[in-house]
Amino acid sequence: MTVTQDAAKPDQIPTTLPAGGPDAEHFDWAEAWYPVHYVEDLDKTRPTRFTLLEQDLVIWWDPNADNWRVFVDQCPHRLAPLSEGRVNEAGLLECPYHGWAFAGNGTCEHIPQAAPELEAQRSNRACAKSLPTTTHQGLLFVYPGKAENAEKVAVPGIDPLEEDPDGWVLLNTFRDLPYDALTLLENVLDASHIPYTHHKTVGKRENAAPMEMEVLTAGKQGFTGIWPEGPRKGKLGTQHTTFVAPSLMYHDLTSKQFGRTLTVVYAVPTRKGECRLFARFPFKFSSKLPSFFIKLTPRWYSHIGNNRVLEDDQIFLHIQERMLEKAGNKSYAQACYLPTPADRYVMVFRQWIRDFSADPFPRQALPAEWSKLDLLDRYHSHTQHCGSCRPALANIQKLRQAALIFSALIWSALPLSIALQGTFSLTLGISLTALPIAAGALWLWLGKLEQKFYKGDGLPPRNLPE
Repeated sequence: MTVTQDAAKPDQIPTTLPAGGPDAEHFDWAEAWYPVHYVEDLDKTRPTRFTLLEQDLVIWWDPNADNWRVFVDQCPHRLAPLSEGRVNEAGLLECPYHGWAFAGNGTCEHIPQAAPELEAQRSNRACAKSLPTTTHQGLLFVYPGKAENAEKVAVPGIDPLEEDPDGWVLLNTFRDLPYDALTLLENVLDASHIPYTHHKTVGKRENAAPMEMEVLTAGKQGFTGIWPEGPRKGKLGTQHTTFVAPSLMYHDLTSKQFGRTLTVVYAVPTRKGECRLFARFPFKFSSKLPSFFIKLTPRWYSHIGNNRVLEDDQIFLHIQERMLEKAGNKSYAQACYLPTPADRYVMVFRQWIRDFSADPFPRQALPAEWSKLDLLDRYHSHTQHCGSCRPALANIQKLRQAALIFSALIWSALPLSIALQGTFSLTLGISLTALPIAAGALWLWLGKLEQKFYKGDGLPPRNLPE
């Protein structure tokens, strides 16, 4: 199939151009496909804003073509953000400022202030800029480069899911992170940090050990590697790693105990010092029981745990890349001391950046360091964008309010009960005491749960007393 401004199936795309453009010595980040949203988290009733490579975009559902559209988030009239507008009754994206209305291909269909004989909407200057889109493996992808190249460049997908599609259980999460996409990729490629950084969440310090990584292939399009011993001191089996330039990385592990598990990360550059993480965890268990419990767990509850893991290293990565910036013109190898084979993937990744000038924001300075409160924010970086967490939070708030009202009503009934009966039976006394206490306890518990949608805990589990 051909990728146009309409959604398309990536397996039909003829791959005749490499991601990053034809220059053998430079990787052009615009010439690649990027995921911008899980489809299940998008709302067809309202536009959604997203920033990619410092370009503000608007995502919206085109009911006339039955697919997702992505425009540059700017009305050609007075440059108002189209993401603040609406999809009108005719299925057109309508600007909030003066009501200019745009079809899915970007053409302006209606200018309320223009007399019909002017035909102002026919001018090319009246068009919104539409970007090529496609959906693949549950993600909406956008191509920010030259539109004519989109159908010739492969959409980066998870190959094992395509090669062996049956029996997978897939967990998904995402978050806007306060550091570069390059910093995120370097972090997730580095398996050696997991026992220490993520101690008590997904790792244990006692599992740290020497690691011998081997790079199998490397080039402009990424690299592949193998860790023969694998995690947990060889108890789980060999782990394979793939980096698909510029934004996809996954570890692939098959063990007798658990079956096959993948750790997949898309690092999408939004602006200098910020990126959006799309994390995917496909499992193919040897037993049906784990799949049953995973499917039983609400997605929003899994996201609370995922956010906790991300916050294990969120603060120090934000600071670390500023320390690296202060190193100035020093090479990465000069700024950092990398004496062990455990850093092999980090070294080849940094070599990829150097060899192909693959910095998405060259010569740009990082913004000022964020406060810890901002670094631990969950609401703006995840909850408000999540189709599972946002309604779950609203339901928790309603339930909490109901518990408070119920408790107040029970206590308010106390004087009336005394007036009507003159005295209390033991049963009534116990009920009038226990019910508001239970409602109050529920209110407190829901309050703690509610806060998990807004902010993280400043003390990581690894630093808690043993």
